[in-house]
Amino acid sequence: MVLRREAFLGQVKERGEYGTKQEAQRAARVVLALLGAHLVGEVRARLAARLPEDFALILLNPLQSAEPLTPERFVRATAAWIEGATEQTATWDVGAVLSTVADAAGQDLLEQVLFQLPTGYDLLFGHPQPT
Repeated sequence: MVLRREAFLGQVKERGEYGTKQEAQRAARVVLALLGAHLVGEVRARLAARLPEDFALILLNPLQSAEPLTPERFVRATAAWIEGATEQTATWDVGAVLSTVADAAGQDLLEQVLFQLPTGYDLLFGHPQPT
């Protein structure tokens, strides 16, 4: 099921405790652009199909990444792209967006997404995997 734009942003806003939907939208755009650089093929396309169209396009046309970022570097990259962000606030931004994405994806697709990512992303999505 595809989340509507307002529902998606509403969830990100609530989880990130943002004051405005614009703040939630800024976080979503940055996090999805970075995430899209780490996913390929059918998994990325299927995930995009579950997101509102404008966010799906961001995921499908990502920032370029020379190598997969560890979760820690992903958070640092997010902080670098959001004006005024720190690693602590970027961790909050990443968690708000990726937990909303995880809910939209569902368990089966989320497992496929996590398979394409370096170890540790399960925590960023708010779905710790058994070790």
